[in-house]
Amino acid sequence: MICQQTGWGGQPIKASIHSNAEDPAMRLTPVTDSRRLRITFNGSTSDVLPWKFMPQQREVRVLPGETALAFYTATNKSSEDIIGVATYSVTPAQVAPYFSKIQCFCFEEQRLNAGETVDMPVFFFIDPDFVNDPTMTKIDTITLSYTFFKARYDKNGNLTPMPMTMG
Repeated sequence: MICQQTGWGGQPIKASIHSNAEDPAMRLTPVTDSRRLRITFNGSTSDVLPWKFMPQQREVRVLPGETALAFYTATNKSSEDIIGVATYSVTPAQVAPYFSKIQCFCFEEQRLNAGETVDMPVFFFIDPDFVNDPTMTKIDTITLSYTFFKARYDKNGNLTPMPMTMG
């Protein structure tokens, strides 16, 4: 939870820490005199999850403050229904406080039936304050990475990722 609030360790925050009490819609004004940022996408699965998971697009280009919609596709390649949970990160890590997700499939149970394929949207924006941060001036490319893990319920009924096997 702390990573979602602070942006530590490359984890984007859900609500901008830069917005204070103002209307969040005010953050969604494109900075038209800014350079476009290249957002690239990665997708992977843990070795115990028999899913194919990948972004539908390699990249999008956005202005800070401009919303963007990207899609990932997941296919359950097994003969049984499986629950997966995705985690994500943003690189370079110092951009994470400016990367705001409006809607995403991460940290939520995703149940795919045997052989099922689903599209998963990610709706996001780069906070306009990105352009005012002198440490961001040389950053032109941001990568959003997701990894899906096979999940199970523990004895308390909490959904938890299954550990990866060691090779």
